[in-house]
Amino acid sequence: MKHTVTCKKHILAMSVLSAIAASTTNAFAEEMPAEPRDGEVIEEIQVIGRSVSYANNATDENMKQQQTAMTSVLATIDNLPGVLINEGDTFGADDWSTSISIRGFQVDLDQQQIGMTVDGIANGNSNYGGGSKANRYMDTENLRAVEVSQGTADIASRSNEALGGTLNFTTINPGTEEGLILSGTLAEYEGQKIYARYETGELLKDTYAWVSVSSQDSSDWMDQAAENTRDHFAAKVISYVSGIDFTGYASYDDTHEDNYQRIYGNEQFAQNPEWDQLTSDWSGVPYQDQAYRRGWSTLRENFFTYLKADMSVGAVDFSANVYYHNQKGRGDWLPPYVVDVTDDGLNQPNSELVSGNTVYGGSQLGQLFYVSPEGAALSPATGCVSSLKFPYGGSSAEYDPACYDSSAVPVGSYRHTHYKKERTGFNADMIWNTQIGDMDNVLRAGLWYEDYNREESRDWHKIIDSKTSFYYDHVPYWVQYSREFPVETIMYYLEDELDVGVAKVRLGAKQFNVDVKKNDLFDANNNLAVSSDSDVLFSAGFVAPLADNLEFFGGFAQNYAAIKDAVLERDDADLSVIEPETADNIDLGVRYSTPGFNASLTYYTIKFDNRIRFVSAEQSEGIDFLEEGAGGYVNDGGVESDGIEASAQWQATEYLSVYASYTYNNSEYAESRYEDIEGNTVLGTAKDMAVLSLDYAKSNYIAGLSTKYVGPRFMDQANLTEVEEYVVSDFYAGVVLDNVASGIKSLDVRLTVNNLFDESYLGTVVAGAGWIGAPRTAAINVKAAF
Repeated sequence: MKHTVTCKKHILAMSVLSAIAASTTNAFAEEMPAEPRDGEVIEEIQVIGRSVSYANNATDENMKQQQTAMTSVLATIDNLPGVLINEGDTFGADDWSTSISIRGFQVDLDQQQIGMTVDGIANGNSNYGGGSKANRYMDTENLRAVEVSQGTADIASRSNEALGGTLNFTTINPGTEEGLILSGTLAEYEGQKIYARYETGELLKDTYAWVSVSSQDSSDWMDQAAENTRDHFAAKVISYVSGIDFTGYASYDDTHEDNYQRIYGNEQFAQNPEWDQLTSDWSGVPYQDQAYRRGWSTLRENFFTYLKADMSVGAVDFSANVYYHNQKGRGDWLPPYVVDVTDDGLNQPNSELVSGNTVYGGSQLGQLFYVSPEGAALSPATGCVSSLKFPYGGSSAEYDPACYDSSAVPVGSYRHTHYKKERTGFNADMIWNTQIGDMDNVLRAGLWYEDYNREESRDWHKIIDSKTSFYYDHVPYWVQYSREFPVETIMYYLEDELDVGVAKVRLGAKQFNVDVKKNDLFDANNNLAVSSDSDVLFSAGFVAPLADNLEFFGGFAQNYAAIKDAVLERDDADLSVIEPETADNIDLGVRYSTPGFNASLTYYTIKFDNRIRFVSAEQSEGIDFLEEGAGGYVNDGGVESDGIEASAQWQATEYLSVYASYTYNNSEYAESRYEDIEGNTVLGTAKDMAVLSLDYAKSNYIAGLSTKYVGPRFMDQANLTEVEEYVVSDFYAGVVLDNVASGIKSLDVRLTVNNLFDESYLGTVVAGAGWIGAPRTAAINVKAAF
């Protein structure tokens, strides 16, 4: 990926230091926000790719243009080798159906095996329940670029999930001149977004900043029943004071997403590939209304901020930052019954139906499906057979109104799972450039500390009138549980790199100390704790020039993922049989770079042990809303992977550039405690993926077409159900006009069409199910700079 930028030498140097020391691993530079001071030289920098001992690829501007301004920042990396991004919503407005796959490692509802950072700072996990992916921290318009460090990655990576490498999402820096950017987007499926960013210019001496706000709305692409909203605020400041570069960033994100449902098997997908079995209309029958789309919701608020300082003392460069993150949110479902939690006596009115009678903790006595007008539980008529066939293939008699007399009153619940998380942490890094004899030597060391507390509670609310709507009593009738998870993480590392002439060689070691606890706020007997410390994790690598513009590299790293706090959620969790996940990664490859062409080829092999897998309580026959069925986290053997990743970018003519990538990945189960699956392909992983992109830019006009092929994937560990291959193309075309009117510096109009040929396919794939991929979606964006 090629970027030409203007930078000041000392700020560029500090930015590179920060990138290395804080694991931002950027393969690019950007325009920095200050005018040259006396005696300084402005230089033009071209950054093609990082000359490091592990595979890494970065997004470029063309990849951003292939996505709409409404699209999640996650989608921009989908064309990079080895990476597969699937989102059930065309704009990424559904965390429930989102997945990331790299080299057989995955992030989805069940697994978090890939690290993610924001400007080099830990994102606080990527899981659904309490995690926050990068799209919660930044707007698409504020994204500078993303670098994917596959496999071995950088030793300083701030993540205890980085078994399969790290995704680092970086924000743009402030510009040098005062200005205002306004952007508006209109899209199919009721999509619209308004965005504004104010650039302050030189706010104070050597101090520059920007502030942005945006508001976004859309609906689902199936029946336009969802009400998805997102409001985002962000600000960034950079200042140079007394030899120290300061960077500060803050963001606030408020999101409401109505979910998509998974499809169970190829047969259900073939039956109707345009419907996920959720409904748009309220029927008045609780069993059917458990599938009402607006009752399947994800609500999240995230506030994140950091302050970073970079400086040099002689031959030693220092970088440090402190950060804070606060999240709160909710996940919603519509159980087709009220839980009986109080013994009110036989044939007596049930107190759960009366507002204000909240029960804290305890266990269920049964369920209420239909009640008398006075509130007493009713039973279905003897011998009645339910005629309900939807959802989940139908119900038993207690759910069917036809099995009761006409005076029976249906009752249902609105179940809320509440999530809260508060994180504080700091990072400190140093780089000492010295010599051993006549050989250059670079010594790196660093520390990451984070303390967080995650809270989770679940309450059940009565639907006020199940016959008419899903409006609910805001006073819960039952708070099922309330618990908190304190987690403390310390990571420290040391690495030395020596230039021996024929190659640069490095050797490093790091270690994690992670303590995870669960405090049950209702019953201390359920408290749990586990120490999830790693062994000393070694890494090594080399970069050797073979000829002009050609280098050979290799790397080895022992990667690790701590036991997640989610493993402790179930009171019956047996922590004695759960071990942290580990992976040994080896990369070998070559890179070639000239002014008009650059390419890379990497071979990798991975041994992944102690894979932690969640056995879901959501099954094809329905959802276990009370989570009393079998389900939990287990170590399920290991995975062995090997493959190749290739990418090339060619400036074919003055106006046309060509990008291509190919991935071959062979990920197989090495063993399993529970199934005879050794040698089977890991579910949800494609052996073959390929991308071809054409991007055209001439005068004021731009256009591009990108096509990605994803090979077949399996929906089960037994490899009995195969999901078909698919091909998706994205198209964009636009015009950029300068000085179109007084006060308007530029006007940018761009049309984007995702899934241009309206491919029908399954996107995210999990055990026994998958989410339908989004159809063709067009959006137009108008952006003006003042």
